[in-house]
Amino acid sequence: MDKEGAPSAARLPSAVPLPSPVPLPSAIPLPTGSRPTGTALPSYVFSPKVITPGAIDPRVTQDNIDSTICRAGYTSRVRPPSSYTTRLKREQLSTSYSEFADKRTGSYEEDHLVPLALGGSPTDPRNLWPEPYVGAAGARVKDRLENRLHAMVCARSIGLTEAQRAIASNWWGAYMRYVG
Repeated sequence: MDKEGAPSAARLPSAVPLPSPVPLPSAIPLPTGSRPTGTALPSYVFSPKVITPGAIDPRVTQDNIDSTICRAGYTSRVRPPSSYTTRLKREQLSTSYSEFADKRTGSYEEDHLVPLALGGSPTDPRNLWPEPYVGAAGARVKDRLENRLHAMVCARSIGLTEAQRAIASNWWGAYMRYVG
């Protein structure tokens, strides 16, 4: 537990499990032509690793997905209150995400880079970022990828760590690969 009573989270593990947390590798570059056209969003929206690298909840593992992320109602049990996420969103929009011209909190979803449905940390600021609703790569687009990867993990067609790393390193590239 951290000093505010929220569960601590670990950085995403490397491909080979290590006893101590390790940072994510560099983001996978977007394939040519894969960035949505007509967007005025900064490049880190598509790969926000520098500011928001992602963090996982160490209580969720491949071995316990049936009793955690693949159990109905899991995300509602671990989702932080909106008072926490709204406060964090305001702070991020005035500091690390100040590049966004629109500062209205209602224009953004405070999104978990590694979603709760894939064992992302509920409260670690390294896993939360103000994701714009507008644009070809807006929050609702990423939601489709999150749902697809969750279904694949629960069907055992992709491993939990692989899904976490795909979405954290380059969610738009993962969208192109898994959703199309």
